[in-house]
Amino acid sequence: MQDYDEVTAFLGEWGLFQRLIFFLLSASIIPNGFNGMSVVFLAGTPEHHCRVPDTANLSSVWRNHSLPLQLQDGREVPHRCRRYRLATIVNFSALGLEPGRDVDLEQLEQEGCLDGWEFNQDIYLSTIVTEVWQKDHPLRNHGCADWLQLPADFFHQLGDVHHVICHRRHGPDLQLCGGLHTRFIPESPRWLISQRRFREAEDIIQKAAKMNNVAAPAVVFDPVEELSPVKQQKVFILDLFRTRNIGTITIMFLLLWMLTSVGYFALSLNTPNLHGDAYLNCFFSALIEVPAYITAWLLLRTLPRRYIISGVLFLGGGVLLLIQLVPADYNFLSIGLAMLGKFGITSAFSMLYVFTAELYPTLVRNMAVGVTSMASRVGSIIAPYFVYLGAYNRVLPYILMGSLTVLIGIITLLFPESFGMTLPETLEQMQKMKWFRYGKKTKDSMEKEENPKVLITSF
Repeated sequence: MQDYDEVTAFLGEWGLFQRLIFFLLSASIIPNGFNGMSVVFLAGTPEHHCRVPDTANLSSVWRNHSLPLQLQDGREVPHRCRRYRLATIVNFSALGLEPGRDVDLEQLEQEGCLDGWEFNQDIYLSTIVTEVWQKDHPLRNHGCADWLQLPADFFHQLGDVHHVICHRRHGPDLQLCGGLHTRFIPESPRWLISQRRFREAEDIIQKAAKMNNVAAPAVVFDPVEELSPVKQQKVFILDLFRTRNIGTITIMFLLLWMLTSVGYFALSLNTPNLHGDAYLNCFFSALIEVPAYITAWLLLRTLPRRYIISGVLFLGGGVLLLIQLVPADYNFLSIGLAMLGKFGITSAFSMLYVFTAELYPTLVRNMAVGVTSMASRVGSIIAPYFVYLGAYNRVLPYILMGSLTVLIGIITLLFPESFGMTLPETLEQMQKMKWFRYGKKTKDSMEKEENPKVLITSF
């Protein structure tokens, strides 16, 4: 059987065709970023407190003292979720009693925000929370406005899950998924060959050769030689768990993708809650991703995957754990550590795509990336609940995210290495976990270890 990489070596590693595909793929991600992070502002929860109806017969003094106070960022502000029982203070106002002098406010009975909330409009004029959930929603009397952001975040991320499932299922038929993208990127010739679509793979390679201005053989792929029982093998999602080794790798990847996604989205969604201007913090949060992706690209070119992914995860998780040691009034330092944490997690997140694709064989590569990407969407659904924990303790989300990130950094070290190795074509060629490496090494495996093929890019 012909070796795909040897057959297509005449194209070169970084010709015009490869550069065009790379930059088109990169450009297509930009709109996704706008859509993915729009929920930060669309579902933002402004400063708020319980509404006291204008129709309530209260004196100006009692109206000013109708809400209990709570400590927030070192200052006392009206309570977000509670007010003094309206009927009681209306009665006190009618009797001419004054708060603090005639009535001990600390002893007064309290109630929830039965008439909704009043929202500060200094930052947001309106959001999903202020508009949709305030209009006589049946659940508004059963909690505080803070948690009303969670359903909006949940359904927004659930839409991304549908997008991933649909595209993995329907592939090129983007209209079935409600996609607005223009399909301009050719399919992988390597994958087309595994599906016995030799003519389509041949056409793509010939066009690539023409664009790279290199001479191509008259026939790149010989269907007669390529047709073999292995290439005709049908695979299903359960094949990702066919053996103990493959199943372990898949489960570990699912955990790795999900928890990395939790850290990435939780840090992204939490930026408006950081001290200072919400828009400026979100700008810094987006800006830090630029050096993170560049760093990931440079590291992937020269270093083993396990160590660089684990290293940036340790960096991201470690600095998040340090936030709990920062005094409350050193907000700039907390913001800096949060941004550095996102730098590490973003770098790891971007490298997972390469690492996953390199470990799985061609037959299930697309399926594996799709399944693990689904796991990351589960993580993005969970992420808002991590952010919400900050309402109870400002450092609790960072402690949890930091601990989980360090944990998956350790897990990453248990994966087999893919750097410098030939991409596997079949499930039998998948590398084994460390504790599954038993028996004598075959001659072919020893030759691969002594003379690995370094793969910079593959279709």
